[in-house]
Amino acid sequence: MAITTSALKNEYTKRALHLLGIRKTDVIPKVTTAHYRMPTLEAGGGHLVLRKYAGPEIPPAEWESLEYTTYATDPHTFFAPITSPTGRIELVGACEAGKKDLDCTWTPNAQRCPTIVAWLESIGARFGRVQLLRMAPNTLRECRWGLHLDVNNAANPQSNGWIVRVWLELTDDHSSALLVRHNAFNRSTETSIRLPKYQQAVVDSEKLWHGGHHKGPGIRYALIASFESSPELERWIASQLP
Repeated sequence: MAITTSALKNEYTKRALHLLGIRKTDVIPKVTTAHYRMPTLEAGGGHLVLRKYAGPEIPPAEWESLEYTTYATDPHTFFAPITSPTGRIELVGACEAGKKDLDCTWTPNAQRCPTIVAWLESIGARFGRVQLLRMAPNTLRECRWGLHLDVNNAANPQSNGWIVRVWLELTDDHSSALLVRHNAFNRSTETSIRLPKYQQAVVDSEKLWHGGHHKGPGIRYALIASFESSPELERWIASQLP
């Protein structure tokens, strides 16, 4: 029965369940908020592929030795919080912790990944939640079933910049990719961002439906950090464009 249920998880059944009101789809965020949005990212349609990270080699121990946790609904994807709203190794939203979205504290994991922390700080812009992703192989069908929007700005005052995500891929597999879509059910709006080792990318993950695809057979590791849109982040992006 479990195999049958899994096989039915595809973008077509997802749309049917949405139309029937059985499975809710993420709500498109308002684009008329006063949050500052970066013109370069807007011009790129909400995503930018940057140059590869060219800093000091990041030892595998900096991601393999971290403490991971996961959501009960997803036994295949684990996260190691490097910062969190509480400073603890837990997956908790800022609102749940009674904080603003950018108000985060280093967790004990941060002490185990000094090169990654140095990369984060070198960007020179304000960041909030930072998590290291550990992902088992999946299929394109599974990826498209799981396309979703993040909730980055629920508690972000409109006097701040719009919060976006910065990716840094840590493992090397030719099949690793991030799929992004402007429309949840329209494949023609889909772009596949290839993620070889050390690939950097910026994505407005509250604007674009997205999900990771990794054929494997190995485990994929990537760093995902929430950054505030700002002139400082724009300067860093400009320095990293191909």
